[in-house]
Amino acid sequence: MKIIVMDDESLALSRVERLLKELHYASTCVSHLEDFELQCSQNAFDIFILDINMPQISGIELAKKILLKQPHAFIIFQTAYEEFALKAYQIGAIDYLLKPFGKEELERSINRSLAYQKERKVTFLTKNGDEAYLINQEDIFYIQADLSEVLIKTKAHFSYIDEKISQMENLLDPEVFFRVHRSYLINTSKIKYIKTVEQSKLEFYFDGISDIVISSKDGAKKFREKYKEIPCK
Repeated sequence: MKIIVMDDESLALSRVERLLKELHYASTCVSHLEDFELQCSQNAFDIFILDINMPQISGIELAKKILLKQPHAFIIFQTAYEEFALKAYQIGAIDYLLKPFGKEELERSINRSLAYQKERKVTFLTKNGDEAYLINQEDIFYIQADLSEVLIKTKAHFSYIDEKISQMENLLDPEVFFRVHRSYLINTSKIKYIKTVEQSKLEFYFDGISDIVISSKDGAKKFREKYKEIPCK
């Protein structure tokens, strides 16, 4: 789970970052809206821990903007004021933490997000000519960017959906789907084996289809970092 924290108070921000480290979660921590928007444009986050009272934008308003772009995002609010709790839950927050909260409360909130993620079943309505398909995320082998659409490959066929690949990345389970190239998302549970090719790129072979997906150099590096240099043929 990728976590971003926004709080305009540097001490509070540092404290949340320390608690997350103690819980063995890496996080991106920012105190200004510009930095938050920049990080979100470059990364796909799953959990957003937001202070409510901030000078540039309230956490409530920021959460509304996040959920418009990423409906399945997990929002955790942190604040010293109880009166915002009802409004926070009304917009779809997963939890509401009153400052000063401890490690146990923060862990509970993150565990709640993990539990909801496991229960969530993501289904897409795709098309191929005059035909349409309902596709579950577990049936997807890979997703390829194709101009303003993406191609979705399953064992039975390929089809298209009017979404950008970055939007698909936000919707899919980040523990299963990995962005190995700016144009490719792969389902790691479908991998049969992997080969290292020129420039340390990776070739991904799948169990059940003959297609091959080749990573970028940066994608291969990030894949190795996440999976701790798994053996490649």
